[in-house]
Amino acid sequence: MAKKRPQTKATKPQFKDGARTAGRDEPVPVVGAREPCPCGSGRRYKACHGRAASHAVTELVQRPFEGLPGECDWVALRELVPAATVELTLKDGLPEGVPSVTLATVLPMAWPALRRDDGSVLLGLQNDTPSGDLSRDLAGTLQRALTAEPGTPVTAATAPAEAVRLQDLLDPDAAFEPTVHSGFEFWVPASAEQASPEVAASLERANAAAIPTVKLSGVDAAYWCETPEKNHLRWVMPHPEEQLLDALARLHAAGTSSLGEGTRLVGSFRAHGLMVPVWDLPTTMGAEECEKPAAEFAERLAGALKSDAPLTAEERRARGGLTNRQVTLS
Repeated sequence: MAKKRPQTKATKPQFKDGARTAGRDEPVPVVGAREPCPCGSGRRYKACHGRAASHAVTELVQRPFEGLPGECDWVALRELVPAATVELTLKDGLPEGVPSVTLATVLPMAWPALRRDDGSVLLGLQNDTPSGDLSRDLAGTLQRALTAEPGTPVTAATAPAEAVRLQDLLDPDAAFEPTVHSGFEFWVPASAEQASPEVAASLERANAAAIPTVKLSGVDAAYWCETPEKNHLRWVMPHPEEQLLDALARLHAAGTSSLGEGTRLVGSFRAHGLMVPVWDLPTTMGAEECEKPAAEFAERLAGALKSDAPLTAEERRARGGLTNRQVTLS
């Protein structure tokens, strides 16, 4: 099944008011939502001190990236890809003194954003956010980063309910073209003589946790990754869930849902309103070997998506199996 992104965002503890260690007067470090709470309760942070620290709104925006170019890749970079960057284009152009704005999967020490010494902005995507609207929270962080002092990180904050969203700030006609990296060296500009000790330590830990990942070039939003036991292909798809499940069931019942010998469609998960089918691959199958089978599968899927015939009994069983193996991440 799908591998969750590495928990690199909590490499250095940060603190929020209201988070206190049980039985002591010391603040509880803010860590990743799925990590053990530092208070020692044995529960995950999001179920313990993260509850009080997050100020989460009750209404969840199911598809926070809907309407943005490359919605499927936004989801992939948020949930699947350890190290990647994308150059962002603002609707109104870059403010004076800001040479570029770059989206990054993860930043050192869990910084939501960073204004570099040269004025450029890095916006972190995989951080926990304080409300149910990820797009609004990221837009608020971006706005603060654009006016921050050069050389300073941007801390988390809760945006007002009426605040702008990424869809209001980003150019809807600009391409969204992720660059997947083998590590997090992009944190440190080439012009910098050396990273600070904190960033260097964070970089070492993040690189050690990163799963090798490659974006396929022949199809949209499909990412190959390597794990010790087997490789995987995780493919974010834009189609409506019910229609996609029917199409995958038709292919599965017909024996054409795999990507070749030794591969298997093992299920899917939901992330930010989209479905992500997952294939197990043999360890000998690299990203390049996935390109042709993935393109051929895309053609078969397109044909299956066009069918509106009722599912056969065998196809219904296949659909039930796919549904039972579905997991929701967000």
